Amino acid sequence: MNARTASEPTTMKNRTTSERKSARELVVTRTINGPARIVFEAWTKPELFKQWWVPKSLGLTLLSCDMDVRPGGEYKLVFKHGASEPMAFYGRYTEVTPPSRLVWTNEEGGEDGSVTTVTFEEQGGKTLVVLTELYPSKDAAIASGSTSGDMNETFEQLEELVGTLK
Repeated sequence: MNARTASEPTTMKNRTTSERKSARELVVTRTINGPARIVFEAWTKPELFKQWWVPKSLGLTLLSCDMDVRPGGEYKLVFKHGASEPMAFYGRYTEVTPPSRLVWTNEEGGEDGSVTTVTFEEQGGKTLVVLTELYPSKDAAIASGSTSGDMNETFEQLEELVGTLK
């Protein structure tokens, strides 16, 4: 029998959950141990964002991270994997409401680009993060290859970073 004494610390890991709300919409949620203002900063300051966004297990390198986080401001992320050519992802911020909401377009897909919305809701020193990807069509969602698997690791890395910033 493994009895735990009251003096032993317990580590409770937050879970990342994902759900397809429709053929066009993916919703990923996680509670992060940290206040909304710090979690929001991790999403909006390039020097912080580049520390957690890329899942380490993918073997990708984030070569550059340019973010002008304001309504109408643009972002551009350039990734590289091994000997492959760099890949750029870019778009425009359409809503920026610190520290509760970010909305941006994903324009590398042309007119089939998705729109990403992230909300941050503080609850007792923790922040509920809800990320929603909305694609213009079912075909665009399928073509994107969007899955929730990478977000699990990404959100774990976010939580680790926020723990160092508190």
